[in-house]
Amino acid sequence: MAVERTLSILKPDATRRNLTGAINQRFEDSGLSIIAQRRLRLTLEQAQQFYAVHAERAFYGELCTYMTSGPIVAQVLEGENAVIRHREVMGATNPANADEGTIRKDFGESVEANSVHGSDSPENAAIEIAYFFSDTDIVG
Repeated sequence: MAVERTLSILKPDATRRNLTGAINQRFEDSGLSIIAQRRLRLTLEQAQQFYAVHAERAFYGELCTYMTSGPIVAQVLEGENAVIRHREVMGATNPANADEGTIRKDFGESVEANSVHGSDSPENAAIEIAYFFSDTDIVG
């Protein structure tokens, strides 16, 4: 097994409801370590840049508006097979389809306000981590 890093974002619905600690506890209980973390409010331009891969999709504008609607917590998680493990703990994108006990099933309000974002591959994790953090920000 490989030790990996992945980007995790606690979305505005999670920070609004003070779920940061409860969600991070689930990551840590699954064997992931938080090795970098920052709370911030994205500008529309930052959200558009970060989600540029979805620019042609119908939900892009609403997603960018939503991600700027309140503070987020961006963080780097590290652990064995971190990308897959993180995605398992998060659950399916649509909370209605997520497995019992996952973050999105337990805390998600909708497909958009599903409390968390996670990288979908080690390659994208590296790109997404670099968007929010420099090497000196990461303490692992």
